Amino acid sequence: MSEISAIICAYNEEKTIKEVVTTLCKYFFDEVIVVSDGSTDGTAKILGELQFLPSLKYIAPPENKGKGYAMATGIENSTGEIIAFIDADLSNLKEEHFEQLFTPVFSNEADMVLGQATETLINYKFNPFKSFTGQRALLKQDVFTILEEMRTSKFGVETLINLHHQTQEKRIQYVMLEGLKHPPKFDKGKSKSRAIKKFVGMTSNCFSIV
Repeated sequence: MSEISAIICAYNEEKTIKEVVTTLCKYFFDEVIVVSDGSTDGTAKILGELQFLPSLKYIAPPENKGKGYAMATGIENSTGEIIAFIDADLSNLKEEHFEQLFTPVFSNEADMVLGQATETLINYKFNPFKSFTGQRALLKQDVFTILEEMRTSKFGVETLINLHHQTQEKRIQYVMLEGLKHPPKFDKGKSKSRAIKKFVGMTSNCFSIV
């Protein structure tokens, strides 16, 4: 039976990190890897208090190097053949959300599954940014060859992974994660101008997966 590793990349997520980690550790993941990417708030303290959880593996790079670097670090330290990436700022996570993500990969119906939270600012039925979702499951072997590119991709890491899978003609599937709440970037952080800049950057790279 294939092992499944969940990877959470967190940067200053003290409000939600405990709920996300404890929820994942309740279920069927062989390991839950959290990469705290140089967090400066209470994220590190909370994760330190959760290290009693047997499936938790906590990695804390000393400085913030971006989401792509954190994701690559999580993959390198994983043991599972299937990787499930889960964002650290989610709420209302349920067991069926995880099953929806990795079951098609586990059963060889898809090479990568992208999960779209339904409770978002943009109507999920018409969301042009669904391919950028942080909720995804894939085969470790399919991304191991692009780890170096991932390290320097920062917030473009999802685009990199998508393009890589398209180039390799991998089977990509979308699922709707009913009831899952994911806050828009405008609700997070202290700098709205920085959030807007990221949002504009995403639109310039927007593409659809068929």
